[in-house]
Amino acid sequence: MLIKNCKLIDREGLVDILIQEGKIAKIEAGMEYSGEILDAQGKDVLPGMIDVHTHMREPGMTHKETIETGSMACAKGGVTTYIDMPNTNPATITVEALEEKRRLSEEKSIVNFGFNFGGSLDNNSDEIRRAQNIVATKVFLNISTGKMLIENDEVLGEIFEASEKVMVHAEGEMVQKAIDFARKYNKKLYLCHISQESELELVREARKDYKEIYVEVTPHHLFLNLEEQTQRLRMKPELKPQTDVDAMWRAIEEGMIDTLGTDHAPHTLEEKDAKVTFGIPGIETAMPLMLDAVNEGRLTLAKLVEMYSTKPAEIFNLKGKGRLEAGYDADIIIVDMERRYTLKNEEIVSRCGWTPFDGREVKGRVETTVVNGNVIYSADNEDKFNKINGREVKING
Repeated sequence: MLIKNCKLIDREGLVDILIQEGKIAKIEAGMEYSGEILDAQGKDVLPGMIDVHTHMREPGMTHKETIETGSMACAKGGVTTYIDMPNTNPATITVEALEEKRRLSEEKSIVNFGFNFGGSLDNNSDEIRRAQNIVATKVFLNISTGKMLIENDEVLGEIFEASEKVMVHAEGEMVQKAIDFARKYNKKLYLCHISQESELELVREARKDYKEIYVEVTPHHLFLNLEEQTQRLRMKPELKPQTDVDAMWRAIEEGMIDTLGTDHAPHTLEEKDAKVTFGIPGIETAMPLMLDAVNEGRLTLAKLVEMYSTKPAEIFNLKGKGRLEAGYDADIIIVDMERRYTLKNEEIVSRCGWTPFDGREVKGRVETTVVNGNVIYSADNEDKFNKINGREVKING
């Protein structure tokens, strides 16, 4: 396929992108091609987004989301690769559970996928060492379901030691604890969904002598605040005062925050309304919200691509991902920065069927999503989704 008339963030003028065997073969202006042609019409063309923090709910909770519906939500949101978290049912804390999730994903996902393994309070460090091609070990220090909240320091130390990279759910003082363990065991540390200015200060201080600390922020901690909280808008970490929201935006501008991760955690509205249930969907609406923020001048398009594509690929050594360059995988999105529309519950493709941003008008839309050289989503086509299976990401090194 040849994608013609592409506007790239790092090149002058319009160029064409030639795709061969699922990879980018060449990028230059005015190419001729006799095969399939997709005309970008001068719109912005970006590498596919990479969301390393998602909860696809399968196996065990498929009434909320399935791998198929979750991957469709990814495609609509311009996410060509997602990394699934381990707190499914059963939890991904054994190699057996990992292989079953791998089998299901190969069968059902229409975008690329990968897996975070889980640390267990029962000390599954041997399972962590046996697990193949995982992105990171996810450790919960504040809250979790099942056997994944680790409060025993000896167990925590063995899990850090067994892992190559560690993702943590750490809030407040637990951020410092995670940093201390990462430094002690010399591990790359990824701090999920940081939401408070005080937590950023801990990172700022730690980075003076330990550089392998990376910070993620979620869209809901950028676009919602504590004053807007309702029972439906409960998640962990909780929404914060506007002063913390403003601090997150400043941290993006300063380069303190490395990545955007949605913490896509769908529940049905029936579940949310029945009792306090933590988690909200987000993968489908992250790009519309962020593209709107680009239009408002809150960040540049280049910064968005860095946070939501290039840096995730670099931090976790995702082979062939995160850039539009020859030799990289043909994971590509076309966005219309001028398109105004309203986010609506009835248009959500995630199985949960709702968004906390229902009724919000945005400017900037994902028009087309290409995964491994195949067009799998087109916003203006009636069928919208071409259900070609994605592939598992490969980890370098």
